[in-house]
Amino acid sequence: MNVPQRALGARDLPLSAVTDRAVTGVAAGVRHAGQEMADRRLDALLGVHSGDSLGATLELLSWSRAVSEYPDGLHDIVGGGQFGWPAGHASDDTDLTRAVLLGYADPRPDLPHAVADRMLDWYDGRWPDRTEGSRPRDVGGATETAMSTYSLSPDPRRSGAGPGQAGNGSLMRAIPAAVFVADRQQRIDDAIAISAITHDDARCTVSCAAYVEIAASLIAGADAHDAVGAGRAVAQSHGSSQLSDAIDHGAARRLRTMASTGITHLPGEGGGYVLESLCLAVAALLDRRDLEDVLVDVVALGHDADTNGAIARGLLGARDGAAAIPARWVQTLQFTDEFASLLAQWDSR
Repeated sequence: MNVPQRALGARDLPLSAVTDRAVTGVAAGVRHAGQEMADRRLDALLGVHSGDSLGATLELLSWSRAVSEYPDGLHDIVGGGQFGWPAGHASDDTDLTRAVLLGYADPRPDLPHAVADRMLDWYDGRWPDRTEGSRPRDVGGATETAMSTYSLSPDPRRSGAGPGQAGNGSLMRAIPAAVFVADRQQRIDDAIAISAITHDDARCTVSCAAYVEIAASLIAGADAHDAVGAGRAVAQSHGSSQLSDAIDHGAARRLRTMASTGITHLPGEGGGYVLESLCLAVAALLDRRDLEDVLVDVVALGHDADTNGAIARGLLGARDGAAAIPARWVQTLQFTDEFASLLAQWDSR
């Protein structure tokens, strides 16, 4: 694995001129020759953050209540929700994606250890924007189990919650592998290893690998249908018929119908199931409406709206690039500058 020469601390991230240009390009839609791939990489990261922050308002609400409260859809990042988030503040989806980003920035060659250490810092309250020692407001069950295990025996290859724990808590943080890793097999290996820190059920690890390949294909300029095919190929090569079926199911569904009826017809075990979230993200990716309209429909389904929004929006960002994200969203997000800076520093290493 290639890594930068030094670790980046949360308080050690000055914005370079490159970052200023990147953020300005996001807000103003500036394009120039050779910049499209960089735009897609940046917006894949900001996409997770914006999908998370938009959906956080509707997290844990039923579809009927979400529609009742926002009959025209939720179009702005306003915060609130079940956990009382400030507008644009990271929930666990973005925080754990940030942990992966900082893991990639760590000079140690053992990526799973670097990521797991950042995750444990987050879980134990050693996070810069939080009172020392205070636990996160929202932690998934498998992640909580894994962090408790890792704190006692710091082996990221043995800390996972085990078979049967197939939530979407590792899928929501998988996209940095697509952004940072050029080699296909290394991307797949990284995605699986990062997932297994908390979610080592094969449905989770292989879903993360397939998702990363879809995102990497989009970043490279592939058509959305071809990118989905790249994800399906990963599922098939790992012998996961369940994952292949979920991808095919998502490709066959109309997102607008799901959002207007509250009926997803997705395979799964209720909100938060990894294959359900991936299936919904594929349906969103293949919807050719404007990015904002697509994401509004994703979070309108309620339930695990923040995580489904983060997962789907990451792929939409990889598809459409930084110019497609509404400037009012970018200006609200807690980590816009830091994510752009991490990417710029990685590219200049």
